[in-house]
Amino acid sequence: MTEDIIVSGRMNHLIDPHLEVWEWQIPAYLFLGGLAAGILFFAGLMVLTGREDKYPAAVRKAPLLVPVILVLGLFFLFLDLKHKLFFWRLYTTIKLGAPMSWGAWVLLLVTPLSFIWAALNIRELFPRWDWKYDILKKLEAFFRKYRTYLAWAMVLLSVVLGIYTGILFSAFNGRPLWNTSILGPLFLVSGMSGGAAAIVLMSRSREERHYFARIDLLLIFIELVLIVHMFMGFLSSTQTQIDAAQLFLGGKYTAPFWIFVVILGLVTPAILELMEIKHKRIPWVAAPVLVLFGGIMLRMIIAFAGQVSHWNV
Repeated sequence: MTEDIIVSGRMNHLIDPHLEVWEWQIPAYLFLGGLAAGILFFAGLMVLTGREDKYPAAVRKAPLLVPVILVLGLFFLFLDLKHKLFFWRLYTTIKLGAPMSWGAWVLLLVTPLSFIWAALNIRELFPRWDWKYDILKKLEAFFRKYRTYLAWAMVLLSVVLGIYTGILFSAFNGRPLWNTSILGPLFLVSGMSGGAAAIVLMSRSREERHYFARIDLLLIFIELVLIVHMFMGFLSSTQTQIDAAQLFLGGKYTAPFWIFVVILGLVTPAILELMEIKHKRIPWVAAPVLVLFGGIMLRMIIAFAGQVSHWNV
């Protein structure tokens, strides 16, 4: 997917307005997609490594949220569409060079997969649940028999889905802030961190909470490294990308980004998780909530700041 920008020989940011084509719906959709990818990744990984019974919230509880998360995210995407009645045309072709195209196909695979996994674990919410029809009981038995294959599919597709949420931005060459290959890995790691945070919130086991808090600590560190690397890449590139980076280094998005994303969404929860692991008396809910808050703010700020950045002419 490419974006064409019509420019003239005169470009004055005090005179020429910038267009915000994407509003809150797209970053909210990308956040929910990344969150779903993170939850499914850890669910599949725990099954494949034989730790299903040790970490039940990751495998059986948190994935119950994923169908709701994906449907809500797709609803936000539907709200953003200009021609809503023609959304089905995304599935009339496959364009590997267009992230929106293969992202739509990945979602077409991930969404029913998430419903199947949730159905297999529905008794976590309703212990007396019973499929009334024989065909449904046979389907449940069939999918239980091939749970390992489902777990492999969840792990692989969730990685693709997580990367897609960042590549969707980076494919827009007309926006210097988005024109970086770091966004794919950054959004993937952020989604995994959100998935770990959701599992911590849903777990009743202190051991499980500590385990995923340690995973989240590692993911937060990687996320911070990727953010630093992104800015280093911008500052060592063309003047246009230096100007894009300045939006966060003294520009209008400096305070929101460094306060809401870095300090509140990354550094503070990392400190709280470290204190929790060391058995300090703190409200353990605070860290995962801040991680989720930082995840949505990261996508909101990148989405809006990217639409402000432009090429110098």
